[in-house]
Amino acid sequence: MTFYKWLDLGLQHFSESVFVGLSHKVGSSETVIMRREMEEFMERMRVQVPVINTRKEYRMMTSGSRREGFRLEESDMDAMFWPHDHCVVWDLDQAQNYDLSRKTLILCDCSESPPGFVLLELLTPTHSQCVQNACVRINDRFYISSSIYRQITCSTVMPNFKEHGPCSSGVYGGVEYDHALCFVCDVWPPPASKWINRCHSWPPSFIVNDIVRSGCHFVAIGHKLGKHTDKEWRISFSLAEQKLVYSMNHCQFLTYGLLKLFLKESINEGLIEEDKLLCSYHMKTAVFWVIQQNTIPRCHTRNLLQCFWVCFKLILQWVYEGVCPNFFIPENNMFLSNIHGEAQKKLFIRLHKLYEMGLVSLLHIPSIWSSVIRVLQNPRQSVDTNKHVLISRILFEIDLLDELYSNKILSPDLHICMRYLSAVEKLIFLPLTQYQVLLLQKLTVTVLQNTAFILYKLPIVFAPFKVYTSSVVNKQVYIANKTSSYMLKLAFKFGCISDMLYIAMFYYKTLRYKKVLSVLEMTKVKLAQPYVIHVHNLSKNMDAVWYMLHQSLGGQSWSTNMRHAVAWDIELDNQVCYINELVPEQQSGLQCGTPGLIIPSYVFIHMLEILCYRHVDPVRAQTALYDLQVLVHHDQGKYINVQLRDISWQILGICQQVTGNHRAALHSYQQSLDQMPYHNIKTATLMRIQEIIALMNRNQ
Repeated sequence: MTFYKWLDLGLQHFSESVFVGLSHKVGSSETVIMRREMEEFMERMRVQVPVINTRKEYRMMTSGSRREGFRLEESDMDAMFWPHDHCVVWDLDQAQNYDLSRKTLILCDCSESPPGFVLLELLTPTHSQCVQNACVRINDRFYISSSIYRQITCSTVMPNFKEHGPCSSGVYGGVEYDHALCFVCDVWPPPASKWINRCHSWPPSFIVNDIVRSGCHFVAIGHKLGKHTDKEWRISFSLAEQKLVYSMNHCQFLTYGLLKLFLKESINEGLIEEDKLLCSYHMKTAVFWVIQQNTIPRCHTRNLLQCFWVCFKLILQWVYEGVCPNFFIPENNMFLSNIHGEAQKKLFIRLHKLYEMGLVSLLHIPSIWSSVIRVLQNPRQSVDTNKHVLISRILFEIDLLDELYSNKILSPDLHICMRYLSAVEKLIFLPLTQYQVLLLQKLTVTVLQNTAFILYKLPIVFAPFKVYTSSVVNKQVYIANKTSSYMLKLAFKFGCISDMLYIAMFYYKTLRYKKVLSVLEMTKVKLAQPYVIHVHNLSKNMDAVWYMLHQSLGGQSWSTNMRHAVAWDIELDNQVCYINELVPEQQSGLQCGTPGLIIPSYVFIHMLEILCYRHVDPVRAQTALYDLQVLVHHDQGKYINVQLRDISWQILGICQQVTGNHRAALHSYQQSLDQMPYHNIKTATLMRIQEIIALMNRNQ
C-alpha cells in the first residue's frame, strides 16, 4: 500500500470519526427529523391559538437555527411576526388578487435601493397605528420607515426587549429570543428570479416550486450604504432557507453544523463583539453555494471533512475578494458594509492562519473534538446505536417545547384555553407522526391542568337586576369544582406519573387533606418503579432503564410508555394561583419576567405531605419535614436539578416556617439566596426572612 493510499484511508477514518462525533453533538438524522416534526406541529398550533403579548392580527413563524433542527448552545428562539391584513405587491396588477376592503396594500419600490433592499410604499389606508406612525413622506408619497417601525414595535413584542438589528432581542423564562416584526409578500421577488433558472442540480424542482410559491418577507433594516438607510427594508428569504436546509442530506447538514461550531469556537474565539465580522448566515450561504455548484458530487461520511474544507476555502476566497454574494440575489454583496479595508485584512490573516494549519485547525473546536476523541478511543461506537439516546432527546424536546409554548399561551384567560382545546380536536384527526403525538399529549395535559385551576378560581359573574340566592351560588361553585376535578383526572389519563400531583394539589386547594395524602401515596409507589425516567435527570443509565421498561410494559407504544414510565418536574404558571403558600414566590417571579415555578416532583410531594399532615397528624408532619430536609440537604442531582435548588430550599423554609421551626426556616431561606437565581424569587425570600426575624424578635 502506498503512502498516499494509506493517508487517504486515514483521512476517511478520521472523517467518519468526525461524522459520528458531530452526530452526537448536533444530532443524528432521526433526532433532527424529530425536532423538525415537532417544530412543524407547533406551527400548526400557532395558527389555531393566539400568542400571548402579541396582537391577534399578527401571524408568527419560527426561524433560525432551532427551526432548522439545531440545539446548540447559541441556538436562540428566532421568530418573525407580520400583520396578516397587510399585503405587499411588486406591481399594481397583483392587487387584483386581494380584497382591498379587508387588506392594506403596500407596494415595493427597489428603484433607488441596493440589491436585496426595497422601499415600502403605503397605497391604501391602514388600521394599524404602528404602520401609520411609521409613515414618512418622500416625493409626495407615503413610505413605511423601517427604523421608526422597528422602534415602535420593539416594545409590543415583549417587555424589556431591546433592538438588535432588525429584531427585538431579550430573555424570557431563561430563553434568549430574537423577534422580527416584518411584512409578508406572497409573490417571489423579481430581483431573485434568476435564482430559479440557476437551480439545475439542487434543490429539486418540486422544492424550487414550493419555495417560489411561499414568497418572501421584509424585515425592518436598511442597507448601511443605501440612499434611504433608515427607510429601507431588507428582503428576507428565511422561509426559503429553511426549506433548503431541510432538503440537505444529513452529511451536508452536519457540514453546516461543523462550520457553525468552527465559527464560534475557532474563528471568533477571543474576539470582542465588534470584531466578529463573520456570522452563521455567511456559513449557511457558503454551504448553499457549494451544494448548488456541485463542487463535491456527493457528500457522505467519508468525505465530510472534504466538504467542510471546500466551504472554508470558499469563505476564505470571499474574504480575500471582499465579496460574499447572497444566495438568492448574488448582486447583494453581504460584505459591502462591514468587511473592507483594515478589518478585511485582519480577518483574512486570521482565516489564512487556520487555512495553513489544514484540518488540524479542527483541534480548535473543543466541543466537537472531545466527542471525536471518544469515538477514536471506542471505534465500535456508532451514531445513536442505543435507543435511549433518541428517547432522552425526545423527552427533552417535548419538555422544552411544552414549557416555551405554555409560557406564551397560558394566561389566566379561559377563552384562550378553550381555543387551545378546540384546536386539539382538529389536530387529533390529522395524520401525526409518533413524535407529534407525544408532543400533543404533553401540551394538552398542560392546558387541561391550567384550565382546571383557572376555572376553579373564576369569579361568579352577576347579571344586572338578577338576584342570586346562596343555593345558586353554591351550585355554580359545585359545578366549577366538579369540572376542574374532571379535567385533572382526564389529564392524568393520558399524562405521565407526575401528573397525579396536580390532582393532589387540587384536593389540597379544596381542603380535602385525606384525599391528598391518598393520591401522594399512590404517586410514590409509581415513582419508585425501577424503570421510571425522571426527565430532569436523563444522564443516568438509560440502557438499563429502557430494558426494564420494555420488560415491564411489554414493548408497548411510546405514548403508553410515557404515561406509565415518565416523571416531569411540576410546573406552575406564575399567573395562576395553585397553592396559597407559594403566591409570594409566584409574584416575585412575575415581577422579574419569570413565567413559572418548576419544582422537583419529590420536593413537591414532601411539601404537600407536610401541609396536609399539619392539619390531621402533626407527628407525621414532622416525619415528612425530616424527609424533605434530608432530600434538599443531601441530594446530589438525582432528584433536584441544580437550577431548581433555589425553589427547593425556599419550599423547605416555608415548610419549616409553617411547622414553627423559625430558626431552621431562616437558614433555608438564606441558602435559597445563595443558589442560582433561576426562578427570580429573591424578593419573596427577603420578605420571608424579614417576617421570620420579626417573629423571632417578638418571641424573645
